[in-house]
Parts: sequence; structure tokens; C-alpha cells
Amino acid sequence: MSEQIKHECGIALIRLLKPLEYYRLKYGTWQYGVNKLYLLMEKQHNRGQDGAGAVGVKLNVSPGQEYIFRHRSVDPNPIKDVFGKIYKEFNHAATSFPQSFHDPVWAKENLPFAGEVYLGHLRYGTFGRNSVEYTHPVMRQNNWRSRSLVLAGNFNLTNVDELFDLLVGLGQHPKGFTDTVTILEKVGHFIDEENELLFRQYKNEGFKNKEISKLIEEKLDVRKILERASRDWDGGYTIGGIIGHGDAFVVRDPWGIRPAFYYADDEIVVVASERPVIQTVMNVGWNQVSEIEPGNALVIKADGTVKHELVRIPQTRKSCSFERIYFSRGSDRDIYLERKKLGFLLAPTILGKVNHDLKKTVFSYIPNTAETAFYGMMEGIRAQLISWKKEKIRALGTAISDNDIEEIISLQPRMEKIAVKDVKMRTFIADDTSRDDLVAHVYDVTYGIVENYEDTLVVIDDSIVRGTTLKMSILKILDRLKPKKIIIISSAPQIRYPDCYGIDMAILGKFVAFEAAIVLLKESKRSKIIDEVYRKCKEQQHLPKEEMVNYVKEIYKPFTDEQISAKIAVLLKPDECKAEVEIVYQTVENLHIACPNDLGDWYFTGDYPTPGGNKVVNTSFINFIEGIKGRAY
Repeated sequence: MSEQIKHECGIALIRLLKPLEYYRLKYGTWQYGVNKLYLLMEKQHNRGQDGAGAVGVKLNVSPGQEYIFRHRSVDPNPIKDVFGKIYKEFNHAATSFPQSFHDPVWAKENLPFAGEVYLGHLRYGTFGRNSVEYTHPVMRQNNWRSRSLVLAGNFNLTNVDELFDLLVGLGQHPKGFTDTVTILEKVGHFIDEENELLFRQYKNEGFKNKEISKLIEEKLDVRKILERASRDWDGGYTIGGIIGHGDAFVVRDPWGIRPAFYYADDEIVVVASERPVIQTVMNVGWNQVSEIEPGNALVIKADGTVKHELVRIPQTRKSCSFERIYFSRGSDRDIYLERKKLGFLLAPTILGKVNHDLKKTVFSYIPNTAETAFYGMMEGIRAQLISWKKEKIRALGTAISDNDIEEIISLQPRMEKIAVKDVKMRTFIADDTSRDDLVAHVYDVTYGIVENYEDTLVVIDDSIVRGTTLKMSILKILDRLKPKKIIIISSAPQIRYPDCYGIDMAILGKFVAFEAAIVLLKESKRSKIIDEVYRKCKEQQHLPKEEMVNYVKEIYKPFTDEQISAKIAVLLKPDECKAEVEIVYQTVENLHIACPNDLGDWYFTGDYPTPGGNKVVNTSFINFIEGIKGRAY
């Protein structure tokens, strides 16, 4: 993606199923678990660079001994900072107690993070200041281990206001108005209730308090707690948690919006947001890593029992298609093939746009995430070219000469690396205020490839959200090559509606497709549609979210995709750009062909999987009309 879009966070959970002595003997170190956590987080650093955190929990420690340890950081390199603190403590112990350090029993008794359960998190902040306070894992501590709770997640809830009121109705006084606080307190409330229920049961049966604590830890029903806590959650989520006595879990939303995968054997259970991360870190095959099914939780009890349990009834699967297009690592087998397919399916349209004149067309891509779609696009063009060559040869009939044959079969698409990304420059672009001044220098170009005022440049990007980088940088630098025409291809459809499930795309007015539709309505003397949509949105503003309708769809209804694309090209073309500019988008139909199992397309269609989505788009449109800044949930 040529634009900086913050997005879905990442989680990592490790549960060692053997004593630390086992890993010391087999792998040479009792640090096996924390080492794997570091690798899982480092391999997912693409999912969050605003902050990182890690928690380690020790099982079966004596009263009076600390058993939960946490480090969090919003340092410019937060993963390095977090694990630097962990390993600094280890290294100090290795120097101070060289004879004892390698003994797993001594380490567990004396060193933080020498435990059996680990939970890590990488944060991309879509809400809240970038401070440690907003960084996961978050904690709810209690003197009873079975009431202490640690949580970290990749989530956004659309109905925090409703859930906040429910907590207040329960008699609580939440310390914040965020989905993180709401989820922590909601799960914590039902952990408390389950503890109380079991305590009364065992007390009535004549057990002593000390005996009861152990029985509660054994019998605590994690599935039941999660089912009751999540009953009213509206949004996308993958949430990992550890209860103080050692029960651990990862729960996924019923629509499968946010991803979660796991691997388990007799030594270890590993959960992460992405499949190839587990494959790499654990050196296992693709088919050995399973998906946590939508609406289910992976529960690992303190005794090591692993269960995949139904928490909420699964709904129509709406896994985020942006995971496939951009966010997830392209090393995942399925995602790699899907991105290639997205490019492949664009080939007929692209060839039509250049009138099959491959001699005067140069194909390239916006680095780095569009590279795979580029490979697919070129495969598609070569496949189309075979049919074209056959037709040319047949048309010449018996009069064909050797020169004719050579000229036809030698024709190949011209592929070049035109745009070159200045990676170092990206780190300075921190906010919208400073972005415009710097964005023009994010890319450079390869000179001497394009024939002045004769060649057409076809450049593929994986998505166009705001168009800022295209207008301020890419189109300007491509125009320096003096092409006759520039065609920008998006392997994703037009992004028309805000996200509310974890991606930083919540402000409707920032989408260039929406801007184009508004301009078209005004130019065609149909501004009354804007007023009518605003009226309908205001009228339903205070309805329950379940009764709301996405009336913003009516903004786009009068126009074809091609008309909106044409207006986007006009809006994004810099004034000084001499080349003709055209922008071509993927179709929603082709997106579903390429990604048949991940149909979460609300960004493009406005078809939200949860009622809260309609509430968010409704509020977002009202904010646009009334000039209210900020996200709509």
C-alpha cells in the first residue's frame, strides 16, 4: 500500500506443556518459551509498531511468590525494548549466579519471566494516545489467582457505549471509556461471578477455604465465562488471556473478522495472528497449523488440557479481505496465491486500456506489498497474449512469413522496476500535519526506461484509500519520466465505507472514492441526494443499532464504478502533471473470486457483518456533514 494505514494488531501466546527441566534437557535452555515468544512477535512486527508488551506467568508457585510479570513499551523499537528488559534480567543473573542460572528450578524460583505461560501483543493504535497506558497486555489483579486476569487482543468493538452502560448497571465504576477497559472488566466480572458460584457450592459441601481455592482453579469454566462476557460484543476480535492460576485462552469473533491460528503438540501450544509465523518459528508444515474457528475459543487449562470450544454461534463468515490484500504476511501460501490471482484477474481490463499495444507499454508496481499482485498481473497478461498471438497467426493464414512469425511470438510485455521506495523516509511520516511536506520524497524512480511522450506506464498498487501519496508523490515522480499516459491499477476495489473492526479507516471524508462521489453529485446538480442521506441518517441516529440502515450507499448509487474512477483520476492528478492519468480498480466480483473464503468486503460494499457497522457509517456521514473530526465509534 502506497499509503500509511495503521491496522490490525498482533497477538502471540505460548503455553509450555512440560516442566522447564524438559526444555533445558531437550533444547539446551529453560528460556525456550520466552525465546519462542520473542520470535513470534518479531515475525509479526508488521502488525504493530506503536507499542509492544509481554506477560509471563508461572504455574504452581508458593504463596507469597510473585507469579505474573509484565513489560510494555512505546519505544521507537518496542519489541527490542521489551525483550531487552527481559533478557537484561536474565543476563544479570547469569553473571551474578553462574552456577545456578542454568538450573530451571532455581530460575523459576528466582527470575521474572521464567515460567510456563506467555502472552505478547503488538499495537497499532486506532484510538487513544500512544502511551504505555494504552498498550497491551492489560491486567486485572486480585489476591485470588483464579480472579487475576491478563488480556491482549486484536479487536475493535462498535458498541462500547452500550457495554459501558451495562458495566455501570452491574454496579461497576469503569476507569475508562474504551473497548479495552470494557472487555477487561466484562470478562473480569464473569470470572468473579464464576468464582463466587463455585465458592458457595464448595462451602456448602463443607470444604475449607484453602481447599476451595484449589477446587475453583480446577473447575473454573473458561468457555462459560467467555460465552457470558462476549454475548453483547459487536465487532471484530481475537482476544488472548491468561487467568492467574494458569488457564489460558484465545477467543475469536463469530464472523471470523479477525484472524487467529494455533499449533499444538505434547510439548507446546502456540497461537498467533498469522499462520506462516507459526510455521517459521516452530518449523512445522502448513497443514499442522489450524485456524481457531469463528465463534470458538482455544482453551488451555492449567493442567495442560487443550480444548477447542464453541463460545458464540458462528455467523456467516466475513473474514477481513484486507488481510488477504495487504495486511498479512505474503509468505502465507493461500494469501500469496490470492494476491497473485487479484493481479491475474485484472489483465483483460489492462490490455483493453492500452489497446494491446505492448511495445509502447511499461508495466511496474508500487513497492513493496503490490509486488505479488504484479506477478499475477504479468501472468495474466502473458496468458492473454497467447490467445492474441494465436489469432494474429491465424489471421495471416498461408501468407505468413518467418519474419511475421518471429515478430508475433517474440512480443513480450515490458516489465521494469520503476518506483523505488526510500524506506528510511517512511519512519519520519508520523502524522497528517507533517505528512504532506514529506510524502513527496517517499519514492524515487528509475530513469532512462520510458520513451518520452510515447510509452504508457501501467503501475499496480494493492489499494488506494485516500490517494494522498499518489497525488503528492507517485504521480509527480512518474511524470518526470515523461510518459504519454500513466495508468494506476488498484488490486482492491474502491474503498467507499469506513472500517470499525480494527483498521484505521474510520473517517468517511478521507476516502477519495467518497470525495469523488460527492463532487459528481454536486456537478450533476444532485446535491439534494446528499441532503436526503443526511436527513435519513439523523432520523435514525438514536435508533438501536439493529434497526439502522446504511443509507450512505445512496451517495454512490447514481454513478457507475467507471465514472467514480474517472473522477478520482481528476482529483488525484497533480496540476503540474503533463501525462494523461487514468485509475483502474479491481471489481468486487473479482475480489470474491480471488478470495472465496474471506468475504469481509464492507469497505467496498457497505455490507457490514454486524449491526454496529451500520451505526458507524451512519455516524461517520453525520460527522462529515457537520464538520466533526475524529472517528465515528
